[in-house]
Amino acid sequence: MNILRYAAFTDGPSGGNPAGVLLADALPSPEEMQCTAAEIGYSETVFAARQGDSAWRTRYFAPDMEVPFCGHATLALGAALAETVAPGQYALRLNEGEITVEARVANGLVRAALQSPETGSRPAEETCVREARELFALNASDMDTRIPPAIACAGATHLILGLASRNALSRAIPYDLERGRALMEKWGLGTICLVTATAERAFAVRNAFALGGVSEDPATGAAAAALAGYLRDLGWPHGNHIEFAQGDDMGVPSRISAEFSSEPQSSIRISGTVRRL
Repeated sequence: MNILRYAAFTDGPSGGNPAGVLLADALPSPEEMQCTAAEIGYSETVFAARQGDSAWRTRYFAPDMEVPFCGHATLALGAALAETVAPGQYALRLNEGEITVEARVANGLVRAALQSPETGSRPAEETCVREARELFALNASDMDTRIPPAIACAGATHLILGLASRNALSRAIPYDLERGRALMEKWGLGTICLVTATAERAFAVRNAFALGGVSEDPATGAAAAALAGYLRDLGWPHGNHIEFAQGDDMGVPSRISAEFSSEPQSSIRISGTVRRL
């Protein structure tokens, strides 16, 4: 298999979250895709097979499991299509629903954007929140009451925990990985998104991904879409554009842009730069 490797949501020529990309005439078996993702070892690898002129059947695999949607791997796929097929927009057919990705090459960097599935949010159950706070050793004073705990979705499901300070965000991870995995399995979570506001339209984020076998991701586009949708639901003063900084605590700076309309539940445009590894 010819596996391409990219880092998505880079901070200029550095940082970003690595993803594997396999373009094929037909998708391998699920067992082959799972084995390949485990061998590559990135948090996700995306597999895509052409369907018609501009549509691609797309599936995402973490080392231990298939996931319904992955933002940084989608941007990596967009970069691969721009470089090996042609720059432009492509329809992606996921296990559930369809999205688009587009990419352009300029000045040696690929700029890519995805249009997420529709978003949704609801208050998180008290027991779930208590268990998550215990996992990350967060107390009541660490929480930002302006961002109440919530379950947010945009192709995958995430627990959102708003923190009151950058210091609380920095010390929340590491945590007990097996305990985190059990919690995510119990509550059906793709990630736990820890977030603190650094300006009115800028947030620092850490995304725990024990379910995928890693403590955290340096950039998580699916969670950024879900978080942007939740902030819109909250009535946060967003001006239809929010910036997320992720990966800094890991030494892998990553930058994610979210643009969206004010219409509830509508899709989020998630964009960033991508570099070949």
